[in-house]
Amino acid sequence: MTQSVLIVDDDPRIRESLSEALMSDGWQVQLAESGEQALGVLSDADPSVVLSDIRMPGMSGLELLSLLRERAPDVDVVLMTAYEDLPTIAAAMREGAADFMVKPVRLRQLRRVLERVQEDREARTRARPSSGSAPAQDAAGGVKLVGRDPRMIEIYKMVGRVAGTRTNVIIRGESGTGKELIAQGIHEASPWRGEPFVAVNSTALPATLLESELFGHVRGSFTGATSDRKGRFALAGRGTIFLDEIGDTPLDFQAKLLRVLQEHEYYPVGAERPERTDARVIGATHRNLEALVETGDFREDLYYRLRVVEIRVPPLRERMEDLPDLAQHLLEKQASLVGGRRKILTSDSLRTLMMHEWPGNVRELENCLTRATVLSESDVIRPDHLDLNPPEEEGKAVGTLDSAVKSHVARALETTGGNKLRAAEMLGVSRPRIDRLVEKHGLTDLVNRLRARRRAGEEP
Repeated sequence: MTQSVLIVDDDPRIRESLSEALMSDGWQVQLAESGEQALGVLSDADPSVVLSDIRMPGMSGLELLSLLRERAPDVDVVLMTAYEDLPTIAAAMREGAADFMVKPVRLRQLRRVLERVQEDREARTRARPSSGSAPAQDAAGGVKLVGRDPRMIEIYKMVGRVAGTRTNVIIRGESGTGKELIAQGIHEASPWRGEPFVAVNSTALPATLLESELFGHVRGSFTGATSDRKGRFALAGRGTIFLDEIGDTPLDFQAKLLRVLQEHEYYPVGAERPERTDARVIGATHRNLEALVETGDFREDLYYRLRVVEIRVPPLRERMEDLPDLAQHLLEKQASLVGGRRKILTSDSLRTLMMHEWPGNVRELENCLTRATVLSESDVIRPDHLDLNPPEEEGKAVGTLDSAVKSHVARALETTGGNKLRAAEMLGVSRPRIDRLVEKHGLTDLVNRLRARRRAGEEP
């Protein structure tokens, strides 16, 4: 089967570079500089894959995708953009995109994506699926996740895939990584986004009140129950119930939650008849559920009921290249809340943030920047506004070996102005070892900034 691709991008340099690379791989390539032109050449080009930018003058890539689903449902569409945000990626995957790539597009990754798309296409041909496609829906609104780390991009895709279903989801990750934001993203990208999103922190309620809070109660069911009261499931309607720290719930409550997931019904406390619920349940935990199942502290049947789809959120320390974008986003958020202009981080302040281990993850970063915004008397945030101890003084105790290595490598890089070869010689290690250490500890942005300063004539 002939491999043919239609590349749609308003940037001629991108069109030509991708065309040259794919033609060398044996693809037949057609080019279009806009969505309108792509539709015009579609019948003559007869591509098996359309590789399209999203942000273009005139018709956007999402609009092109929607029209292609109607006019050429057998064509696979891969979208790409430099603007990686949750609503765009969620909408692209939900509306039927075969995949989504963030610019700058890496050729090795593009080849893997196209190879998988072709394999899927051949499998569909063998299976002879019925034609047609899911109707297009509006993009998710309001919720924004920030980051271009490959694991975050996969999370954005997963949000888009599960949003249109009633599937139960478990989100796992350390405290402060943004699990509730992801749950909100799933809800906002879904057809039920007009229904309530109800968040419950399971650890914030005593075990005796958790059941009543979620399922409600009838008058006289316990001391103080002077009237009937609706629970969170009733308030959620056909929306979403988000149960944070579900791994810390008591076993008797877990049994009742299992009934909700299996039968879609529950008993308010003291009630004789069950109530029905159509709410989707999204759970989240920082605990090791497998270990809890082994010790008998978490029901195995509930574990499998919840874990239909699992999303794992990486800690901030493992995606430090996202920190500059995260910091900018959080400062913009802070400015919108309090009014006024967004505060600016100095290069020293950003370097200080990059050196911190962030055990509290994004929540800790947000708190740090909020405090700095308050303390800064001007539009600039300096290191002394951040109230972060230097790595060697954090906790007034011996830190981890990883934190010590990261601090040592960063200092060598700062001394050499980002010259990794000189830093390797200074540390007595090989250049490949430095490359591995820079990647492992998220120091790539630091290297790039130091090199930029060196090129500008600044002293290291």
